[in-house]
Parts: sequence; structure tokens; C-alpha cells
Amino acid sequence: MAAAKKGRGPSSGQGRPGRALALILIAMVALAGGMFLSGHTTPRLGIDLAGGTSITLEAQNQPGKPNAINQTNMDTAVGIIERRVNGLGVSEAEVQTQGNKNIIVNIPKGTNSKQAQEQVGTTAQLYFRPVLTVQASGPETPTPSGSATPSASGTPKPGESAQGEDEDKPQGEEATGSEATPSASATTQGRAVTGALKKDDPTPGASDKPKASESPEASPSADPATAKLQEEFAKLDCTDPKQRTEAGQGAKPSDSIVACGSNVPGSYEKYVLGPAEVSGSDVDDAKGAIDQQTGEWIVSMEFTSAGAKKFQTITGRLSQQQPPMNQFAIVLDGEVVSAPSVRQALSKNAQISGSFTQQSAEDLGNILSYGALPLTFKEVSVTTVTAALGSEQLKGGLIAGAIGLALVVLYLVVYYRGLAFIALLSLLVSGVLTYTIMSLLGPAIGFALNLPAVCGAIVAIGITADSFIVYFERVRDEIREGRTLRPAIERAWPRARRTILVSDFVSFLAAAVLFIVTVGKVQGFAFTLGLTTLLDVVVVFFFTKPLMTLMGRTKFFSKGGPWSGLDPKRLGAQPPLRRSRRVNAPTEPKEA
Repeated sequence: MAAAKKGRGPSSGQGRPGRALALILIAMVALAGGMFLSGHTTPRLGIDLAGGTSITLEAQNQPGKPNAINQTNMDTAVGIIERRVNGLGVSEAEVQTQGNKNIIVNIPKGTNSKQAQEQVGTTAQLYFRPVLTVQASGPETPTPSGSATPSASGTPKPGESAQGEDEDKPQGEEATGSEATPSASATTQGRAVTGALKKDDPTPGASDKPKASESPEASPSADPATAKLQEEFAKLDCTDPKQRTEAGQGAKPSDSIVACGSNVPGSYEKYVLGPAEVSGSDVDDAKGAIDQQTGEWIVSMEFTSAGAKKFQTITGRLSQQQPPMNQFAIVLDGEVVSAPSVRQALSKNAQISGSFTQQSAEDLGNILSYGALPLTFKEVSVTTVTAALGSEQLKGGLIAGAIGLALVVLYLVVYYRGLAFIALLSLLVSGVLTYTIMSLLGPAIGFALNLPAVCGAIVAIGITADSFIVYFERVRDEIREGRTLRPAIERAWPRARRTILVSDFVSFLAAAVLFIVTVGKVQGFAFTLGLTTLLDVVVVFFFTKPLMTLMGRTKFFSKGGPWSGLDPKRLGAQPPLRRSRRVNAPTEPKEA
């Protein structure tokens, strides 16, 4: 009985190849069904294939900080820029360092990619500065600073909890003291900052209120710095892109500056701003949200402990000022992105309200959350890859892959003949699994197929074919030793399996190390190589081996014809092992 059970072991193993084939078939159908049901029937393409923009930023030396450009600050800047871009909903964006002072930002073409490009270019530190003077700047005749103050129609009322007893006053009346007509600048300056007012917070006395006419422009001073600031403000034309970019550049946080802002396309305002009192690093969190009371979009801010004290000080002072000196400007890269007015002293939490759309609220919240960089950067180059160029690169990669596959197929057919049929079916299964998984990984983890990833897939063709060759050669070795096909298939498998696993382990280990130590597009190559290596093990174990077992039962292969690739004569087979053992078996002499 024991011998019988032992004899049924191999036959039992050979008799169930259909289970493995059914399992891998079910997996293929499930993956394909998920791909079609999700609507992602093609892999997502990277910037080099789908088109997009590549921006090179160079870190600049800062006055008084000779050692600011270091690896720690560069890594921090990469993280902030990456979060800033991803906060806009841009997928597959790549942010990486290059050398000691450069950062490469790759933004693929798609939704919000243009906005991301604009925000990536604004890479200086974020500051909150008090507004001293504001004036429209454009081709029209400049208007007095008073006309830039908010209008009653330009600002929605805040929530009741933010205003207390003064909430019934029209907001425009509170800001200006009289009716004002809407202007292009009313979009920003009609915005107001509100929050929970603390009763015990110290606030400046009434004697601290400046007159509405007080400003650097209206109150000349003998101070040369003030005179220079007035001269810069008078000459500044924010409709000139060069002047708009250079305004406020190189200034220290403790300096007063002139700056430009734009909230309506084609319309600009110029500002005189006081020294920075709060920095972007003091903002703990900010986001666009809908005010539950008014139903309008607002930007909610939450400050750090240190930032809350600074913000309480500046808002407590500004709330006692007359327009436009009751405003603070949010300045990013020397440009005013928003200049809301303050009506009460605020602390840890605040809300900016007024004339927001969903997009503008989310953009400002994103800037406030991720705008504070430890370094100042200069935009060195901007390279745009068109979709046409990307399609040419993809076409070239596919042609290279087709040539490689054709050479592998030609080799298999010439050398292995009938066995090439098993190899081609295995390659087809591997290709289907790879394609469906890549298509599903796009929406799942943001995987994007770039040109190096295509190269990794091409290399994988050779790795997969190598596994088939190892198994085929083991089977042929068994036939050369005199065994018939079916026992040869089963006896060759354990040795071939060990070799395949060791080979694939080395390949996967190399791909994993490459993925960890590299950045950017090279990771696409490593990821694809590792994925296809794992699939090679799955295909060989669950498809190639069971299919080989089934084919060994057919007459075409079992008879070992010339076109089967398993002809004993062509392989130089030796006489059967059992016969040779019987002839050469030693006999021991019997004892007398």
C-alpha cells in the first residue's frame, strides 16, 4: 500500500494542472473586468509621454545667511513644493533635487497643471505685511488711494459669531465710512478677516488711530529710506511684467517694500507695505471651505502657538486703523496674493471672507499652507514637452519593444520549435497581466508610465523568456539522460524552479534597491522591472508549468517528433537509465 501511494504522488501532481490554469484565467478575467469597469483602459502616461512642463529652480544665497543652502533646507523645500502642487489636485507631479542647489519640478499636462506651474514659480517665503498705501496701477489714470478701499457691495457680511454687536453694520460702511463705488481692486480689499474676539485681549487706544490721510505718500519725512520708498511707489507700474516681478525682490523681512497685486485679469494694484510681522511658517493649516452661515466660500486659517501671538498683535493694531491701513497683505515672492481688512483682534483661528470662488479659496488656502519655503529660488528654465513629442517617444519605445519581442520569438521558434508555442502563450499571459495591472495602478497609486518604465518592460521580456529557457533546458537534459517526456517534465521542474526563483530574486532585489536609492523617472524603470519580475514567477508557476504538463500528454510532444523540440535523436539521448543500471549493477559473491 505504501508503495502504491508513493507511486501515485507524481501522477497525482501531473493530473491537476487544470486547477492552476483555471486560477490564473480567473485572475486575468477579474483584472480585465476591473479595468473596464473603472473606465481606465489604458495606463496613465508620464510627462515625457503625455506632455507637460519641467521647471528647474535654483536656490539663491540670502543676505546674512551664507549657509542657508544645505541638504536639510533643500529637502524641506522639496516637500513643501510637492505638497503645494499635489494640493491643487495635480497627479504624477515629480519634485526632486538635482545637485546641491537645484530642484526639478515635472508637472504633467492635465487638470490644474497650469495653476501648479504658476504656484511653483512663486517660491519665495510667505509673509504677512501691514498695508500702508494702496493704489490702482494700470493704463488708466491712477486714482487716489481712497478709491481702492472696499465698497459695501464688494464684501459679504461675516458670520454672527465673528462680529458680535457690530455685525449689523454694513461691511462697506465699516471699512470706508461712506459709500464707495466698486473698483477692480475691490475684489481683494473687500475681503475681511474675522474670528473669535477675546474680551481680555489688549488693544491699542483710540489715540493710536491714524488719520485716513496718513501714509508714506501723504506724510513726507526727512528719512531717506522713506523718501526712496515714496519714489519707488510713484514710479512703479504693475502693468509692466518686469517691474511687477522685480518689485520687493531682495528685501529683508524687516524692510518696508513696494509690491504689486492682481485679483482681476488685466487689473493691478500697487502697495506700500510695512515690515513683515508674521511669516508663512507661523501658519499651521489653511484651507478653502464653505461658510455654513452665509453659504459662501471662505479661507480658514489656524496659526501655531508662536504665530497666534504674532497674529494677535498685528490684528489688534490694524483693527484700530482707518482704511487702507487696516489691511494686511499676504505676500508671496514679492507679490500680494490677497489683502484682507481687519475689524477685530484675532488669535489662533481666523477666516478670510469676501468675493471668493471655490477655486480662489482653495488656491489661497494652498498658498497659506505650503507657501513658506526655507530658501529663495530663481526659476532657471521652463521646458514644455508637447503631447506630439511624447507620442513620438512612446512610438519609439513601442517599436523598440516590438523589435525585442520579435527577436525573442524568432530565437524560440528556431531553437525550440514546438516548445516555442508554450513560451509565446506564456509571454501573452504575462503581457495581459502587466497591462491590466499598470492600468489599474494609475488611479490606485498614481503610477504613470514614462519612457524609462517602457524600457523596464522591454528588459522584462528577456527576463521572462529566460525563465522559459531554463525550464525547457532542464526537460531536454532529462530526455538526454534517457527518460521519456512525462517523467522528464516532472523531474526537471524542481531544479528549474530553484534556478528561476534565484534568478528572479536577484532581479527583484536589484529593482528594489534601484527604486529606493534613485528619484524621478529612474524609479519608473525600477518599479516596472520589479513588477514584471514578480509576474514572471506567477506566470511560470501557474501557467507555463501546468501547460507544459498538459502538452506532454499530447502525441505531438510525447512522440518527440523533429518539430516538437524534444526529439531524443537531435538531443543525443542516451539509453534508458533503468537498462543501464541493470547491466552495470554490481553483484556481491555469496558466502559459503
